[in-house]
Amino acid sequence: MISEGDKVPKFEIADSNGNNVKSSDFLGKKHVIYFYPKDFTPGCTTEADEFSKEYKKFKKAGIEILGISKDDVDSHKKFCEKMKIPYILLSDTETKVAKQFGVWGKKNFMGKEYMGVIRSTFLVDEKGKIFKAYPKVKAAGHAKQVLQDFVN
Repeated sequence: MISEGDKVPKFEIADSNGNNVKSSDFLGKKHVIYFYPKDFTPGCTTEADEFSKEYKKFKKAGIEILGISKDDVDSHKKFCEKMKIPYILLSDTETKVAKQFGVWGKKNFMGKEYMGVIRSTFLVDEKGKIFKAYPKVKAAGHAKQVLQDFVN
């Protein structure tokens, strides 16, 4: 996993409207990049909802939010509409960005091992450097903690 002090890897992937978004689009802006496993699953829905509830506070502090999963554009569009997500969701269908960040790895569920996105979050400064990394995040309460860490 990339660490504090590392530069954000260069990437370009589609958002929920099918528009290409580049990591360089956020240079000059503080932002949160959070990786989550799958749209419409309980933990991911909780995390998305909590970031949505804190969205105005993030915006007031000048912080953009980017959520990334391997779901396709259509799934993200439906997820944004159903959950009323006001921030950007990016579609990493080939897991290239997750691999660049080091958050694609082995997971276990009910005794079965498989490869998947490891829920992780990165706080990024205006110069595109990671200043805080959260590996293996628990969804509940995470958005508030991220906001607190960003503004302090």
